[in-house]
Amino acid sequence: MTNSSRYMVANGVIPKHVITLLFVTLCLYTFTFAQSRVAVPAWGNWTHWGDQGNGTYRNPILPGDYSDVDCIRVGGYYYAVSSTFQYSPGFVILKSKDLVNWQILGHAVKDISTISPAMNYTQMNRYGKGIWAGAIRYHNKRFWIYFGDPDEGYFMSSAAKPEGPWEPLHRVWAEKGWDDCCPFWDEDGQGYLIGTHFADGYKIHLFKMTADGKSLIKDSDKVIYQSNGSEANKLYKINGYYYHLFSEVRNNVRVLMMERSKNIWGPYEAPRQLSEGQPEFNEPNQGGLVQTQTGGWYFLTHHGSGDWSGRILSLLPVTWMEGWPVIGKPNANGIGEMVWSAPMPVKSTRKTHPQSSDDFDAKTIQPQWEWNYQSKKDQWSLSERKGWLRLHAFKPLKDHILFAGNTLTQRVYRTSKNTVTVKFDLRGMADGQKAGLSHFGAPRYATLGFECAGQVKKLVFGTKNQAMPGPEIKGNDIWLRSVWGLDGKSTFSYSSDGKVFKTFGEPYQLQWGSYRGDRIAIYNYNPSARKGYIDIDYLHYDYGQ
Repeated sequence: MTNSSRYMVANGVIPKHVITLLFVTLCLYTFTFAQSRVAVPAWGNWTHWGDQGNGTYRNPILPGDYSDVDCIRVGGYYYAVSSTFQYSPGFVILKSKDLVNWQILGHAVKDISTISPAMNYTQMNRYGKGIWAGAIRYHNKRFWIYFGDPDEGYFMSSAAKPEGPWEPLHRVWAEKGWDDCCPFWDEDGQGYLIGTHFADGYKIHLFKMTADGKSLIKDSDKVIYQSNGSEANKLYKINGYYYHLFSEVRNNVRVLMMERSKNIWGPYEAPRQLSEGQPEFNEPNQGGLVQTQTGGWYFLTHHGSGDWSGRILSLLPVTWMEGWPVIGKPNANGIGEMVWSAPMPVKSTRKTHPQSSDDFDAKTIQPQWEWNYQSKKDQWSLSERKGWLRLHAFKPLKDHILFAGNTLTQRVYRTSKNTVTVKFDLRGMADGQKAGLSHFGAPRYATLGFECAGQVKKLVFGTKNQAMPGPEIKGNDIWLRSVWGLDGKSTFSYSSDGKVFKTFGEPYQLQWGSYRGDRIAIYNYNPSARKGYIDIDYLHYDYGQ
Protein backbone atom coordinates (compact mmCIF):
# COMPACT_ATOMS: atom_id res chain seq x y z
CA MET A 1 0.00 0.00 0.00
CA THR A 2 1.30 3.46 -0.86
CA ASN A 3 1.71 6.14 1.80
CA SER A 4 -1.17 8.12 0.31
CA SER A 5 -3.49 5.09 0.36
CA ARG A 6 -2.50 4.31 3.94
CA TYR A 7 -3.27 7.89 4.90
CA MET A 8 -6.69 7.73 3.25
CA VAL A 9 -7.66 4.43 4.89
CA ALA A 10 -6.55 5.55 8.33
CA ASN A 11 -8.64 8.71 8.10
CA GLY A 12 -11.76 7.35 6.45
CA VAL A 13 -10.91 8.70 2.96
CA ILE A 14 -11.41 5.67 0.71
CA PRO A 15 -10.64 5.30 -3.03
CA LYS A 16 -13.66 4.58 -5.23
CA HIS A 17 -12.40 1.33 -6.70
CA VAL A 18 -12.73 -0.63 -3.45
CA ILE A 19 -16.52 -0.76 -3.40
CA THR A 20 -18.00 -2.78 -6.25
CA LEU A 21 -21.25 -4.45 -7.03
CA LEU A 22 -19.53 -7.83 -7.08
CA PHE A 23 -18.27 -7.33 -3.53
CA VAL A 24 -21.72 -6.41 -2.27
CA THR A 25 -23.27 -9.48 -3.89
CA LEU A 26 -20.66 -11.83 -2.48
CA CYS A 27 -20.98 -10.32 1.00
CA LEU A 28 -24.74 -10.73 1.04
CA TYR A 29 -24.44 -14.38 0.02
CA THR A 30 -21.62 -15.17 2.45
CA PHE A 31 -23.20 -13.53 5.48
CA THR A 32 -26.58 -15.17 4.87
CA PHE A 33 -24.97 -18.58 4.46
CA ALA A 34 -22.89 -18.21 7.61
CA GLN A 35 -25.87 -17.08 9.67
CA SER A 36 -28.03 -19.99 8.52
CA ARG A 37 -25.62 -22.47 10.08
CA VAL A 38 -25.47 -20.89 13.54
CA ALA A 39 -28.24 -21.00 16.10
CA VAL A 40 -28.93 -17.66 17.75
CA PRO A 41 -27.76 -17.96 21.37
CA ALA A 42 -29.57 -16.54 24.34
CA TRP A 43 -27.68 -13.51 25.57
CA GLY A 44 -24.61 -14.57 27.54
CA ASN A 45 -25.03 -18.26 26.75
CA TRP A 46 -22.07 -18.71 24.42
CA THR A 47 -19.67 -21.60 24.80
CA HIS A 48 -17.77 -20.64 21.64
CA TRP A 49 -16.52 -17.17 20.78
CA GLY A 50 -13.89 -15.47 18.65
CA ASP A 51 -11.73 -17.32 16.14
CA GLN A 52 -13.11 -20.83 15.59
CA GLY A 53 -9.95 -22.09 13.88
CA ASN A 54 -11.85 -23.14 10.74
CA GLY A 55 -11.90 -19.88 8.81
CA THR A 56 -14.88 -18.46 10.69
CA TYR A 57 -15.44 -16.46 13.86
CA ARG A 58 -18.27 -16.24 16.36
CA ASN A 59 -19.50 -13.22 18.24
CA PRO A 60 -18.71 -11.95 20.70
CA ILE A 61 -15.09 -11.77 19.64
CA LEU A 62 -14.11 -10.42 23.08
CA PRO A 63 -16.54 -11.22 25.92
CA GLY A 64 -15.00 -8.60 28.21
CA ASP A 65 -15.46 -4.93 29.06
CA TYR A 66 -14.06 -2.98 26.10
CA SER A 67 -16.59 -0.18 26.01
CA ASP A 68 -16.93 2.72 23.56
CA VAL A 69 -14.61 1.05 21.09
CA ASP A 70 -13.09 2.65 18.00
CA CYS A 71 -10.88 1.02 15.36
CA ILE A 72 -8.53 1.85 12.49
CA ARG A 73 -6.20 -0.03 10.17
CA VAL A 74 -2.65 1.12 9.46
CA GLY A 75 -0.82 -1.12 7.03
CA GLY A 76 -1.38 -4.75 7.98
CA TYR A 77 -2.49 -4.11 11.57
CA TYR A 78 -5.69 -3.01 13.25
CA TYR A 79 -5.72 -0.84 16.35
CA ALA A 80 -8.64 -0.41 18.73
CA VAL A 81 -9.17 1.87 21.71
CA SER A 82 -11.61 1.70 24.59
CA SER A 83 -12.79 3.96 27.40
CA THR A 84 -11.38 3.23 30.86
CA PHE A 85 -13.17 5.71 33.16
CA GLN A 86 -11.29 6.11 36.49
CA TYR A 87 -8.76 3.35 35.86
CA SER A 88 -5.09 4.12 35.28
CA PRO A 89 -3.20 3.91 33.01
CA GLY A 90 -6.09 4.97 30.82
CA PHE A 91 -7.47 4.68 27.29
CA VAL A 92 -6.45 1.13 26.50
CA ILE A 93 -5.05 0.27 23.05
CA LEU A 94 -5.40 -3.17 21.43
CA LYS A 95 -3.73 -4.63 18.34
CA SER A 96 -4.80 -7.30 15.85
CA LYS A 97 -3.85 -8.69 12.45
CA ASP A 98 -7.35 -9.94 11.59
CA LEU A 99 -9.96 -7.95 13.62
CA VAL A 100 -10.84 -11.06 15.66
CA ASN A 101 -7.69 -12.03 17.59
CA TRP A 102 -6.67 -9.12 19.82
CA GLN A 103 -3.99 -8.42 22.40
CA ILE A 104 -3.55 -5.44 24.70
CA LEU A 105 -0.79 -3.18 23.42
CA GLY A 106 -0.80 -0.56 26.15
CA HIS A 107 -2.44 2.72 27.15
CA ALA A 108 -2.30 6.26 25.80
CA VAL A 109 -2.69 7.99 29.19
CA LYS A 110 0.03 7.02 31.64
CA ASP A 111 -1.24 9.11 34.54
CA ILE A 112 -4.95 9.96 34.68
CA SER A 113 -4.45 12.45 37.48
CA THR A 114 -3.24 14.78 34.69
CA ILE A 115 -6.93 14.98 33.73
CA SER A 116 -7.93 16.11 37.21
CA PRO A 117 -6.69 15.72 40.81
CA ALA A 118 -10.02 13.98 41.44
CA MET A 119 -8.59 11.00 39.54
CA ASN A 120 -5.71 10.59 41.99
CA TYR A 121 -5.54 8.20 44.98
CA THR A 122 -5.78 11.30 47.19
CA GLN A 123 -9.40 12.02 46.13
CA MET A 124 -10.99 9.03 44.33
CA ASN A 125 -14.37 10.69 43.78
CA ARG A 126 -15.08 10.20 40.06
CA TYR A 127 -16.58 6.72 39.79
CA GLY A 128 -18.41 6.44 36.48
CA LYS A 129 -16.50 9.40 35.07
CA GLY A 130 -12.95 9.93 33.84
CA ILE A 131 -12.04 8.71 30.35
CA TRP A 132 -15.21 8.31 28.30
CA ALA A 133 -15.56 7.45 24.62
CA GLY A 134 -12.96 8.63 22.17
CA ALA A 135 -11.32 7.80 18.86
CA ILE A 136 -8.00 6.86 17.30
CA ARG A 137 -6.73 8.08 13.92
CA TYR A 138 -3.50 8.04 11.89
CA HIS A 139 -2.34 11.34 10.38
CA ASN A 140 1.04 12.71 9.28
CA LYS A 141 2.76 9.46 10.27
CA ARG A 142 1.48 9.72 13.84
CA PHE A 143 -1.25 8.06 15.87
CA TRP A 144 -3.73 10.46 17.45
CA ILE A 145 -6.22 9.82 20.23
CA TYR A 146 -9.00 12.12 21.42
CA PHE A 147 -11.48 11.49 24.23
CA GLY A 148 -13.79 13.30 26.61
CA ASP A 149 -14.12 13.58 30.36
CA PRO A 150 -17.66 14.74 31.26
CA ASP A 151 -16.37 17.14 33.91
CA GLU A 152 -13.14 18.34 32.32
CA GLY A 153 -13.64 18.57 28.54
CA TYR A 154 -11.80 17.05 25.57
CA PHE A 155 -8.21 15.79 25.62
CA MET A 156 -5.71 14.52 23.04
CA SER A 157 -2.31 12.93 22.67
CA SER A 158 -0.22 11.60 19.80
CA ALA A 159 2.64 9.18 19.26
CA ALA A 160 4.84 7.92 16.44
CA LYS A 161 4.06 4.34 17.48
CA PRO A 162 0.82 3.03 19.01
CA GLU A 163 2.74 1.43 21.87
CA GLY A 164 4.13 4.87 22.69
CA PRO A 165 5.67 6.83 24.14
CA TRP A 166 2.65 9.12 23.99
CA GLU A 167 3.14 12.85 24.38
CA PRO A 168 1.82 14.47 27.58
CA LEU A 169 -1.95 14.77 27.64
CA HIS A 170 -3.27 18.06 26.27
CA ARG A 171 -6.67 19.63 26.95
CA VAL A 172 -8.34 20.61 23.69
CA TRP A 173 -11.63 21.93 25.07
CA ALA A 174 -12.08 22.98 28.69
CA GLU A 175 -15.84 22.83 29.10
CA LYS A 176 -18.07 20.54 31.13
CA GLY A 177 -20.83 18.40 29.64
CA TRP A 178 -19.23 17.12 26.41
CA ASP A 179 -18.57 13.56 25.24
CA ASP A 180 -17.93 11.17 22.33
CA CYS A 181 -15.55 13.17 20.17
CA CYS A 182 -13.71 12.14 17.00
CA PRO A 183 -11.03 13.90 14.93
CA PHE A 184 -10.97 13.99 11.14
CA TRP A 185 -8.37 15.30 8.70
CA ASP A 186 -9.41 16.09 5.14
CA GLU A 187 -7.22 15.68 2.04
CA ASP A 188 -6.08 19.30 2.30
CA GLY A 189 -4.74 18.66 5.81
CA GLN A 190 -7.41 20.65 7.64
CA GLY A 191 -8.37 18.98 10.89
CA TYR A 192 -11.83 18.87 12.45
CA LEU A 193 -13.32 17.59 15.69
CA ILE A 194 -16.89 16.41 16.10
CA GLY A 195 -18.46 15.91 19.51
CA THR A 196 -21.68 15.92 21.51
CA HIS A 197 -22.68 18.60 24.02
CA PHE A 198 -24.88 16.27 26.05
CA ALA A 199 -25.47 18.93 28.70
CA ASP A 200 -27.20 21.05 26.04
CA GLY A 201 -29.73 18.62 24.62
CA TYR A 202 -27.22 16.29 22.92
CA LYS A 203 -26.34 18.77 20.20
CA ILE A 204 -23.57 17.50 17.93
CA HIS A 205 -20.98 20.18 17.13
CA LEU A 206 -18.33 20.34 14.43
CA PHE A 207 -15.18 22.44 14.91
CA LYS A 208 -12.10 23.20 12.91
CA MET A 209 -8.86 22.41 14.73
CA THR A 210 -5.59 24.29 14.71
CA ALA A 211 -2.80 22.80 12.60
CA ASP A 212 -1.23 21.02 15.58
CA GLY A 213 -4.55 19.39 16.52
CA LYS A 214 -4.34 20.77 20.05
CA SER A 215 -7.01 23.46 20.00
CA LEU A 216 -10.48 24.01 18.61
CA ILE A 217 -11.22 27.13 16.59
CA LYS A 218 -14.24 28.36 18.50
CA ASP A 219 -15.51 30.67 15.75
CA SER A 220 -15.86 27.66 13.44
CA ASP A 221 -18.35 25.92 15.74
CA LYS A 222 -21.48 24.62 14.00
CA VAL A 223 -24.26 22.35 15.25
CA ILE A 224 -24.77 19.73 12.55
CA TYR A 225 -27.28 17.44 14.29
CA GLN A 226 -29.44 17.01 17.39
CA SER A 227 -31.72 14.20 18.47
CA ASN A 228 -32.64 12.10 21.48
CA GLY A 229 -29.36 11.04 23.06
CA SER A 230 -27.32 11.61 19.90
CA GLU A 231 -23.65 10.71 20.51
CA ALA A 232 -21.03 8.02 19.58
CA ASN A 233 -19.72 10.28 16.81
CA LYS A 234 -17.37 9.22 14.02
CA LEU A 235 -16.49 11.02 10.77
CA TYR A 236 -15.37 9.36 7.52
CA LYS A 237 -14.89 10.45 3.93
CA ILE A 238 -15.75 7.78 1.37
CA ASN A 239 -16.18 8.28 -2.38
CA GLY A 240 -16.50 12.04 -2.04
CA TYR A 241 -19.11 11.93 0.75
CA TYR A 242 -18.61 12.95 4.36
CA TYR A 243 -20.30 10.31 6.49
CA HIS A 244 -21.27 11.14 10.06
CA LEU A 245 -21.85 7.98 12.09
CA PHE A 246 -23.60 8.29 15.45
CA SER A 247 -26.20 6.67 17.67
CA GLU A 248 -29.47 7.92 19.09
CA VAL A 249 -32.39 6.62 21.11
CA ARG A 250 -35.50 5.54 19.17
CA ASN A 251 -38.43 3.85 20.89
CA ASN A 252 -36.34 3.50 24.06
CA VAL A 253 -33.59 1.62 22.21
CA ARG A 254 -30.23 3.03 21.11
CA VAL A 255 -29.58 2.48 17.40
CA LEU A 256 -26.84 3.28 14.90
CA MET A 257 -27.52 6.17 12.53
CA MET A 258 -25.69 7.91 9.71
CA GLU A 259 -26.03 11.12 7.73
CA ARG A 260 -23.94 12.21 4.75
CA SER A 261 -23.08 15.29 2.73
CA LYS A 262 -20.81 16.42 -0.09
CA ASN A 263 -19.73 19.27 2.19
CA ILE A 264 -18.40 18.62 5.68
CA TRP A 265 -20.45 21.54 7.03
CA GLY A 266 -23.62 20.26 5.38
CA PRO A 267 -26.39 20.33 4.56
CA TYR A 268 -26.57 16.62 5.37
CA GLU A 269 -29.07 14.21 3.86
CA ALA A 270 -31.73 12.87 6.20
CA PRO A 271 -30.10 10.32 8.52
CA ARG A 272 -30.60 6.61 7.94
CA GLN A 273 -30.83 3.87 10.50
CA LEU A 274 -28.02 1.38 9.90
CA SER A 275 -28.88 -1.36 12.39
CA GLU A 276 -31.70 -2.57 14.59
CA GLY A 277 -31.34 -1.87 18.31
CA GLN A 278 -32.07 -5.47 19.34
CA PRO A 279 -32.25 -5.08 23.13
CA GLU A 280 -32.34 -8.88 23.41
CA PHE A 281 -28.70 -8.73 22.29
CA ASN A 282 -27.77 -5.80 24.56
CA GLU A 283 -27.86 -3.26 21.72
CA PRO A 284 -24.74 -3.42 19.51
CA ASN A 285 -24.60 0.32 18.90
CA GLN A 286 -21.22 2.04 19.18
CA GLY A 287 -17.89 1.47 17.48
CA GLY A 288 -15.83 2.08 14.37
CA LEU A 289 -16.02 1.31 10.67
CA VAL A 290 -12.87 -0.22 9.20
CA GLN A 291 -11.84 -1.57 5.81
CA THR A 292 -9.60 -4.62 5.38
CA GLN A 293 -6.62 -4.92 3.07
CA THR A 294 -8.79 -6.86 0.61
CA GLY A 295 -11.60 -4.28 0.49
CA GLY A 296 -14.08 -5.77 2.94
CA TRP A 297 -15.84 -3.57 5.49
CA TYR A 298 -16.56 -4.32 9.14
CA PHE A 299 -17.95 -2.61 12.20
CA LEU A 300 -16.24 -3.28 15.52
CA THR A 301 -18.86 -2.57 18.17
CA HIS A 302 -19.57 -2.81 21.84
CA HIS A 303 -22.95 -4.03 23.10
CA GLY A 304 -24.20 -0.87 24.72
CA SER A 305 -26.43 -2.27 27.47
CA GLY A 306 -23.86 -3.34 30.03
CA ASP A 307 -24.08 -6.27 32.41
CA TRP A 308 -21.63 -7.89 34.82
CA SER A 309 -19.22 -8.65 31.96
CA GLY A 310 -19.32 -5.01 30.88
CA ARG A 311 -19.90 -3.84 27.33
CA ILE A 312 -18.43 -6.65 25.28
CA LEU A 313 -17.16 -6.61 21.68
CA SER A 314 -18.61 -8.06 18.50
CA LEU A 315 -17.51 -7.73 14.88
CA LEU A 316 -20.27 -7.16 12.33
CA PRO A 317 -19.87 -7.46 8.55
CA VAL A 318 -20.86 -4.35 6.62
CA THR A 319 -22.75 -4.37 3.32
CA TRP A 320 -22.91 -1.22 1.19
CA MET A 321 -26.34 -0.65 -0.33
CA GLU A 322 -27.03 2.40 -2.50
CA GLY A 323 -24.05 4.21 -1.00
CA TRP A 324 -24.95 3.50 2.63
CA PRO A 325 -23.39 0.93 4.97
CA VAL A 326 -25.69 -1.66 6.54
CA ILE A 327 -24.31 -2.99 9.82
CA GLY A 328 -24.83 -6.75 10.10
CA LYS A 329 -27.25 -8.87 8.10
CA PRO A 330 -29.68 -6.70 6.06
CA ASN A 331 -33.34 -7.37 6.85
CA ALA A 332 -36.35 -6.75 4.61
CA ASN A 333 -36.23 -3.04 5.48
CA GLY A 334 -32.57 -2.73 4.55
CA ILE A 335 -31.57 -2.31 8.20
CA GLY A 336 -28.84 -4.47 9.70
CA GLU A 337 -29.40 -7.15 12.33
CA MET A 338 -27.01 -8.99 14.63
CA VAL A 339 -24.63 -11.48 13.01
CA TRP A 340 -23.37 -14.30 15.22
CA SER A 341 -20.99 -16.02 12.81
CA ALA A 342 -19.14 -15.04 9.65
CA PRO A 343 -15.98 -15.85 7.68
CA MET A 344 -12.78 -14.42 9.14
CA PRO A 345 -12.08 -10.97 7.64
CA VAL A 346 -8.43 -11.91 7.17
CA LYS A 347 -6.88 -15.36 7.29
CA SER A 348 -5.56 -15.84 10.82
CA THR A 349 -2.20 -17.40 11.60
CA ARG A 350 -2.86 -18.19 15.25
CA LYS A 351 -5.46 -17.59 17.91
CA THR A 352 -4.61 -14.92 20.45
CA HIS A 353 -6.53 -13.33 23.29
CA PRO A 354 -5.90 -10.40 25.65
CA GLN A 355 -3.30 -11.06 28.30
CA SER A 356 -4.48 -12.07 31.77
CA SER A 357 -1.99 -14.09 33.86
CA ASP A 358 1.09 -12.42 35.34
CA ASP A 359 4.10 -13.88 37.18
CA PHE A 360 5.39 -10.36 37.95
CA ASP A 361 8.79 -11.12 36.43
CA ALA A 362 8.83 -8.02 34.19
CA LYS A 363 10.25 -4.64 35.14
CA THR A 364 6.93 -2.89 34.57
CA ILE A 365 3.27 -3.61 35.24
CA GLN A 366 1.88 -5.60 32.31
CA PRO A 367 -0.74 -3.96 30.04
CA GLN A 368 -3.73 -6.00 31.25
CA TRP A 369 -3.51 -4.25 34.63
CA GLU A 370 -5.11 -0.93 35.54
CA TRP A 371 -5.07 0.70 38.98
CA ASN A 372 -8.31 1.94 40.49
CA TYR A 373 -7.50 5.66 40.15
CA GLN A 374 -3.91 6.85 39.84
CA SER A 375 -1.62 4.83 42.11
CA LYS A 376 0.73 6.01 44.85
CA LYS A 377 3.89 5.09 43.00
CA ASP A 378 6.28 4.81 45.94
CA GLN A 379 4.02 2.25 47.66
CA TRP A 380 4.35 -0.61 45.18
CA SER A 381 7.37 -2.29 43.62
CA LEU A 382 8.43 -5.02 41.21
CA SER A 383 12.08 -4.76 42.27
CA GLU A 384 12.12 -4.94 46.08
CA ARG A 385 11.62 -8.69 45.77
CA LYS A 386 12.50 -9.98 42.34
CA GLY A 387 9.70 -11.92 40.67
CA TRP A 388 7.08 -10.63 43.10
CA LEU A 389 4.76 -7.64 43.26
CA ARG A 390 5.08 -5.89 46.62
CA LEU A 391 2.19 -3.72 47.76
CA HIS A 392 2.85 -1.51 50.77
CA ALA A 393 -0.15 -0.65 52.93
CA PHE A 394 -1.10 2.96 53.63
CA LYS A 395 -4.14 4.69 55.05
CA PRO A 396 -7.17 4.85 52.73
CA LEU A 397 -9.48 7.83 52.46
CA LYS A 398 -12.05 5.66 54.25
CA ASP A 399 -11.89 2.17 55.75
CA HIS A 400 -13.34 0.78 52.54
CA ILE A 401 -11.94 -0.92 49.44
CA LEU A 402 -13.55 1.69 47.16
CA PHE A 403 -11.43 4.39 48.82
CA ALA A 404 -8.19 2.46 49.19
CA GLY A 405 -5.31 3.45 46.93
CA ASN A 406 -3.19 1.02 44.91
CA THR A 407 -5.94 -1.48 44.16
CA LEU A 408 -4.78 -3.31 41.04
CA THR A 409 -7.47 -4.54 38.64
CA GLN A 410 -8.08 -6.23 35.32
CA ARG A 411 -11.13 -7.16 33.26
CA VAL A 412 -13.04 -10.40 33.69
CA TYR A 413 -14.47 -12.41 30.79
CA ARG A 414 -17.82 -14.07 30.25
CA THR A 415 -16.77 -17.58 29.23
CA SER A 416 -17.73 -21.11 30.22
CA LYS A 417 -15.02 -21.51 32.86
CA ASN A 418 -12.97 -18.82 34.58
CA THR A 419 -10.39 -19.57 37.25
CA VAL A 420 -8.29 -16.91 38.97
CA THR A 421 -5.62 -18.08 41.41
CA VAL A 422 -3.33 -15.74 43.36
CA LYS A 423 -0.38 -16.70 45.55
CA PHE A 424 0.31 -14.36 48.49
CA ASP A 425 3.15 -14.17 51.00
CA LEU A 426 1.84 -12.60 54.21
CA ARG A 427 5.02 -12.39 56.29
CA GLY A 428 5.15 -8.59 55.90
CA MET A 429 1.64 -7.91 57.21
CA ALA A 430 1.26 -5.50 60.13
CA ASP A 431 -1.40 -4.84 62.74
CA GLY A 432 -4.58 -3.38 61.19
CA GLN A 433 -3.70 -4.34 57.62
CA LYS A 434 -6.30 -5.69 55.18
CA ALA A 435 -5.45 -7.37 51.87
CA GLY A 436 -6.64 -10.00 49.44
CA LEU A 437 -8.55 -10.84 46.27
CA SER A 438 -11.69 -9.01 45.17
CA HIS A 439 -14.40 -8.96 42.58
CA PHE A 440 -14.57 -5.24 42.16
CA GLY A 441 -17.17 -2.95 40.62
CA ALA A 442 -18.26 0.21 42.38
CA PRO A 443 -20.44 0.38 44.35
CA ARG A 444 -20.65 -3.42 44.72
CA TYR A 445 -17.85 -5.83 45.48
CA ALA A 446 -16.90 -9.07 47.19
CA THR A 447 -13.59 -9.88 48.85
CA LEU A 448 -11.77 -12.90 50.16
CA GLY A 449 -8.80 -11.65 52.10
CA PHE A 450 -6.81 -11.37 55.26
CA GLU A 451 -6.99 -9.10 58.27
CA CYS A 452 -4.15 -8.75 60.74
CA ALA A 453 -4.75 -8.01 64.44
CA GLY A 454 -1.51 -7.97 66.40
CA GLN A 455 0.31 -11.09 65.23
CA VAL A 456 -2.86 -12.96 64.27
CA LYS A 457 -3.97 -13.14 60.65
CA LYS A 458 -7.48 -14.32 59.83
CA LEU A 459 -9.33 -15.11 56.64
CA VAL A 460 -12.33 -12.83 56.01
CA PHE A 461 -15.03 -12.92 53.34
CA GLY A 462 -16.84 -9.65 52.74
CA THR A 463 -19.34 -7.84 50.54
CA LYS A 464 -20.82 -4.37 50.65
CA ASN A 465 -23.36 -5.56 53.21
CA GLN A 466 -21.58 -8.20 55.29
CA ALA A 467 -18.33 -9.54 56.74
CA MET A 468 -17.75 -13.22 57.52
CA PRO A 469 -14.68 -14.02 59.67
CA GLY A 470 -12.87 -17.25 58.91
CA PRO A 471 -10.07 -19.39 60.29
CA GLU A 472 -6.71 -18.16 61.49
CA ILE A 473 -3.93 -18.35 58.92
CA LYS A 474 -0.90 -20.13 60.35
CA GLY A 475 1.67 -20.00 57.55
CA ASN A 476 3.04 -17.21 55.39
CA ASP A 477 2.06 -18.59 51.97
CA ILE A 478 -1.59 -18.74 51.01
CA TRP A 479 -3.46 -19.11 47.73
CA LEU A 480 -6.83 -17.49 46.99
CA ARG A 481 -9.08 -18.50 44.12
CA SER A 482 -12.27 -17.39 42.40
CA VAL A 483 -14.18 -19.53 39.89
CA TRP A 484 -17.19 -18.52 37.76
CA GLY A 485 -18.91 -19.40 34.50
CA LEU A 486 -21.35 -17.90 32.02
CA ASP A 487 -23.80 -17.03 34.80
CA GLY A 488 -21.26 -14.84 36.59
CA LYS A 489 -21.70 -16.53 39.97
CA SER A 490 -18.35 -16.62 41.69
CA THR A 491 -17.19 -19.07 44.34
CA PHE A 492 -14.18 -18.17 46.48
CA SER A 493 -11.76 -20.68 47.98
CA TYR A 494 -8.37 -20.77 49.70
CA SER A 495 -5.44 -23.14 50.08
CA SER A 496 -2.34 -23.48 52.24
CA ASP A 497 -0.42 -25.52 49.66
CA GLY A 498 -1.76 -24.40 46.27
CA LYS A 499 -3.22 -27.85 45.63
CA VAL A 500 -6.18 -28.50 47.91
CA PHE A 501 -8.69 -25.63 48.01
CA LYS A 502 -11.48 -25.11 50.54
CA THR A 503 -14.56 -23.07 49.66
CA PHE A 504 -15.21 -20.11 51.93
CA GLY A 505 -17.80 -17.35 51.95
CA GLU A 506 -21.00 -17.19 49.97
CA PRO A 507 -21.49 -17.36 46.19
CA TYR A 508 -21.28 -13.87 44.74
CA GLN A 509 -23.14 -12.66 41.66
CA LEU A 510 -20.77 -10.48 39.66
CA GLN A 511 -22.19 -7.00 39.14
CA TRP A 512 -22.40 -4.06 36.75
CA GLY A 513 -21.81 -0.64 38.31
CA SER A 514 -20.68 2.88 37.41
CA TYR A 515 -20.80 1.97 33.69
CA ARG A 516 -18.27 -0.81 34.29
CA GLY A 517 -18.37 -4.56 34.34
CA ASP A 518 -16.88 -6.62 37.13
CA ARG A 519 -13.11 -6.71 37.64
CA ILE A 520 -10.68 -8.95 39.43
CA ALA A 521 -8.65 -6.91 41.91
CA ILE A 522 -5.80 -7.25 44.39
CA TYR A 523 -6.17 -4.84 47.29
CA ASN A 524 -4.06 -3.86 50.30
CA TYR A 525 -4.49 -1.07 52.83
CA ASN A 526 -4.18 -0.25 56.53
CA PRO A 527 -6.78 2.06 58.12
CA SER A 528 -4.65 2.63 61.23
CA ALA A 529 -1.25 3.58 59.87
CA ARG A 530 1.14 3.43 56.95
CA LYS A 531 2.70 0.08 57.74
CA GLY A 532 2.86 -3.49 56.48
CA TYR A 533 3.09 -5.02 53.02
CA ILE A 534 2.11 -8.10 51.07
CA ASP A 535 3.96 -9.91 48.30
CA ILE A 536 2.20 -11.48 45.33
CA ASP A 537 4.06 -14.22 43.45
CA TYR A 538 1.56 -14.54 40.63
CA LEU A 539 -1.99 -14.17 39.44
CA HIS A 540 -3.02 -16.90 37.02
CA TYR A 541 -6.26 -16.27 35.15
CA ASP A 542 -7.53 -18.96 32.80
CA TYR A 543 -10.65 -17.90 30.90
CA GLY A 544 -10.62 -20.66 28.32
CA GLN A 545 -8.12 -19.23 25.88
